[in-house]
Amino acid sequence: MKIKIKEIVAVLTIVIVGFSACKKPLYETEPISQNISYIFDKTDSLGVQAKAFLADIYFLLPNGYNRIGNDVLDAASDDAISSSPSSTIEYFVNGRISAVSTVDNSWDNNYKTIRKANIFLANIDVVPLNQKGLKVYWKAEARILRAIAYFELLKRFGGVPLMGDRVLGVNDDIQLPRNTYADCLKYIVDECDALKTIARPDNTLAADEEYGRVTQGVALALKARALLYDASPLNNPNNDLAKWAAAAQAAKDVMNLNIFSLTSAYTTVFNTRKNTEVILAYQRAVTFDLETRNAPVGYTATNASGSGYTSPTQELVDAFDMSNGRAITDPASGYNAADPYTGRDPRFYNTIFHNNAKWLSGTSATPTRLVQTYDGGLDKPGSTVNVQTRTGYYMRKFLNETFATATTYSNQTHNFPIFRYAEIILNYAEAINEAADNAVNRTEALNQLKALRLRAGIPIGSTSGYQHGLKTTMTQAEMREAIRHERRVEMAFEEQRFWDIRRWKIAETVLNGTLHGMQIIKNANGTFSYTRYNALNVSFDATKMYRYPIAAAEVNKNRNLTQNPGW
Repeated sequence: MKIKIKEIVAVLTIVIVGFSACKKPLYETEPISQNISYIFDKTDSLGVQAKAFLADIYFLLPNGYNRIGNDVLDAASDDAISSSPSSTIEYFVNGRISAVSTVDNSWDNNYKTIRKANIFLANIDVVPLNQKGLKVYWKAEARILRAIAYFELLKRFGGVPLMGDRVLGVNDDIQLPRNTYADCLKYIVDECDALKTIARPDNTLAADEEYGRVTQGVALALKARALLYDASPLNNPNNDLAKWAAAAQAAKDVMNLNIFSLTSAYTTVFNTRKNTEVILAYQRAVTFDLETRNAPVGYTATNASGSGYTSPTQELVDAFDMSNGRAITDPASGYNAADPYTGRDPRFYNTIFHNNAKWLSGTSATPTRLVQTYDGGLDKPGSTVNVQTRTGYYMRKFLNETFATATTYSNQTHNFPIFRYAEIILNYAEAINEAADNAVNRTEALNQLKALRLRAGIPIGSTSGYQHGLKTTMTQAEMREAIRHERRVEMAFEEQRFWDIRRWKIAETVLNGTLHGMQIIKNANGTFSYTRYNALNVSFDATKMYRYPIAAAEVNKNRNLTQNPGW
């Protein structure tokens, strides 16, 4: 999706109030103004204003990165904590979240998407588009965007009111009850099935004008994720194996398109606008805001300052294997606790800023210093800076080190990946392993993990019984843990871990207790000493926190909108 400036201006000049602060539920709004006839113009054969209206819906897609205040969502998982001790993201792990103190309350944006999609679908037929088939594609886009919005609501709240194609007005009954979880899931899956052949075909080399739009592949990827979540323990307490089989087939359907593939280099996924791995990404302007928000705090020259908002946990750091693919707890891995950051999985260096890591290219005349997260170092100065690492680490992922000089960031591509092929591979591995406990399925799952590790740069190895550091013969339970482990390191900070620990129902385990960091002391001889320490005490109430609370303001507006249990 390349959103043109003229399209943005056109949307902004339309006098149509999507959602307001009125005392109505957020799926209802003020009457559509007379300018609806300007947007959906009966004489506009190019559909200029209608296209701009559709393009505007894309800006409501999940946009990731530092979207909750200045924090990433995974700073509310066991992978990271906020570098700011007063961040609201910690409400998720300190018991302060409630119906009146919501965090990540996406109810608003997703019902905006649903309403705008319905307005588009209700009016687009009057526009006499002269390009054959374009209207079919546009309608499919609106419906897929709407289905994504429903999934975003479903994974947070469970069942929500389904609007169908309705555009409610002030005289309609707006006291709508929640549909069931099963109703909402069926609606999403049915929409994906209906659109998988009539939406725009996928083309990873599409022209800039069309790149980033939702496609047939997006419909299939959404179905695969929705069915995987449905098969997971949170939504499948009786472990219905048919749900796992359906999830496996849905992921396989994406793979069978033979359009998407893993990129040759891991970083290419995040720093190039077009590549074979991204199925859908939130398209952003080229900027260096990710660098200034997330780079270590001690880099302050010119515009190369860093705010270091995210502090990865020692738990995430420990999850990265050694470069031979063996866990750091494995005696055969070669891990040295006195030199903990040497010889790790290559993805580690693309995900985590650690002490003595390289950052900024520098020149021979102006060499760039190494990251200093030891106590008193430039990137962990102590009481002189309020926001700094609380764990000894900063988030490195997504940041681009292509600079004109060592002291000036340049604008770079940073498109948040909503669906990418690596996730599809992991979805398939997980679902096929759970669908049946047999060697054939486990081998199929293992092959997916091997492909990811091969791309990451972990060699096949020569040890009998192991490939890419993985045991070649595992039980179903061992394979389950291997898949979850691989998903954690491959998808770090992509808003996967936050949801994974919920759908697997392990949040009550990994978020009750203490998350850790690494205290690093620089010795007089220039060496470093490392001591694991308690960084944050966390708690998770399993009786209610697997679902979000619906904001009290919304429940108060609609007498039929029941609150989630415990809230």
